[in-house]
Amino acid sequence: MGSSTSTFVIRWINFFTMILAILVVGFGFWMSTHNDECRRSLTIPVMALGGVIFLMSLAGFMGAWKNISCLLWTYLIMLFVLLVAIMVFTVLAFIITNTGTGHAVPGARYKEYRLQDYSSWFVKQLNDTEKWNHLRSCIVKSDDCSSLSKRYKTLKQYKLADLTPVESGCCRPPTEYIPCTFHCILSMQVLLVRV
Repeated sequence: MGSSTSTFVIRWINFFTMILAILVVGFGFWMSTHNDECRRSLTIPVMALGGVIFLMSLAGFMGAWKNISCLLWTYLIMLFVLLVAIMVFTVLAFIITNTGTGHAVPGARYKEYRLQDYSSWFVKQLNDTEKWNHLRSCIVKSDDCSSLSKRYKTLKQYKLADLTPVESGCCRPPTEYIPCTFHCILSMQVLLVRV
């Protein structure tokens, strides 16, 4: 592959990445216009990610277009730092959530998730009243819990359902602690999240 071919490829990849980054920043602005506190809390990280990707792509595009090696080196260093940051975030997320794989519930298809299974740092973060109140309000607004009673009309349907971790861990009382009927489980879903 010749030098002109590689710069052509770098130029067009970075051009499309710049367009994508502009869309991400626009999405961040759109999120900031909503009254929903959950979406607004993600505004700055989304816009920052879009801005970093835009600057990185601009350096790569201009370096390949004008054949400026300084910009190409800046592009490569920024790309390396971004990839390392993504890997570190992925590893940390895996370490924090690795032990919370869920426990089988007798007679049910879904798994039960318990807070004590996660890392102590994660549990400490959720035990912070301010953070939990924010997270709880997001869960209540997400319709994950309120839609369960509409989707599953009988106890058999509910037990055979393939519930997501949020639905299983946040929307219903733990199976072993509250032996109640199907209607009791459905009525306690919203109460459990509001506690």
